[in-house]
Amino acid sequence: MDSDDETIEEVVEGPLDDDGQPHGFCTVTYSSSDRFEGHFTHGEKNGKGKFFFFDGSALEGFYVDDALQGQGVYTYEDGGVLHGTYVDGELTGPAQEFDGEGRLMFKGQYKDNNRCGECWVYYPDGGCVFGEVNEEGEMTGQSVAYIYPDSHTALYGTFVDGELIEARLAKLVSNMSGRPRFETTPNSAMYTYDKSTSSCIATHTLLPDPYESQMVLVADSLIKGAGQGLFAKADASANTVMAFYNGVRITHSEVDSRDWTQNGNTISLDEDTVIDVPQPFDQMEKYCASLGHKANHSFTPNCKYDPFVHPRFGPIKCIRTLRPVQKNEELTVAYGYDHGPSGKNSPEAPEWYKQELKLFRQTQATPTGQ
Repeated sequence: MDSDDETIEEVVEGPLDDDGQPHGFCTVTYSSSDRFEGHFTHGEKNGKGKFFFFDGSALEGFYVDDALQGQGVYTYEDGGVLHGTYVDGELTGPAQEFDGEGRLMFKGQYKDNNRCGECWVYYPDGGCVFGEVNEEGEMTGQSVAYIYPDSHTALYGTFVDGELIEARLAKLVSNMSGRPRFETTPNSAMYTYDKSTSSCIATHTLLPDPYESQMVLVADSLIKGAGQGLFAKADASANTVMAFYNGVRITHSEVDSRDWTQNGNTISLDEDTVIDVPQPFDQMEKYCASLGHKANHSFTPNCKYDPFVHPRFGPIKCIRTLRPVQKNEELTVAYGYDHGPSGKNSPEAPEWYKQELKLFRQTQATPTGQ
């Protein structure tokens, strides 16, 4: 990201002055395979120019006396972009970073190419972390907050490199200057990092998630034979995170090796890991730290499973609305069961699911207007 290139020039394409130095608009290719295209004055970069680095990244801005000054745009090899302020070739001042899909990932300050002061780190799922970074540019300290996707529910306390150590429930508010501050909830529980293992679903199994508690409740499902279901506590717009799906972490081979009746609360996290809520943790009296596993299936769901980086549970899945939902509406997702026969001419699925599948196929087969 440093625009002060010290490699030896190899090839110059463009006009030269009497001393053989680039003078005017030139392309200079260095021995490192980096390339610079821009304006030169007697061998020094002056004016608009752009570095093309060998790894596929690039840096564009305005150069004065061979150093980048003012606003510059650094493009990462993966397509992410950093908009920052440069002083004598060093990233110093306000900056914003976006990922390859244009989502804001960072907002804050840099000094001599390092993050400094109060900064925001944003996750693609809608959550973020705010606080003052340390000398290494890490979000470490006792006054750091994770802020949920609603932009006001927060966990405020001690973090190390963005990871929750211990924090209490708080609310994000702003003072007259617009600087964020947090009002902690009196007598609230202490939340700690509590990533599950293959044998432990959570240390505090009956400590509810504060955001999820505002969004959903568990009640008898409206789907016949489906048991309990998940319902919205209030109206919610499309693309709203409603609940979290935490559980023990097991392998795909373990899931595949056991009877399908044991896999009623399994969901794939990634290529290596499956999240499972086994008995007896499928009972609210035994586990209510997350409630995503209570959402039932629909062939016309109003929600979907999405990746989520949770401050307490780590990488899990969440349940996110596909469309606006109303208060007391049941939240449903598509389970993705295999509809192929398995020796008995029926899918491996609960009886209620088979009935729902039968009804869905009947509605699909009925011509419009019948």
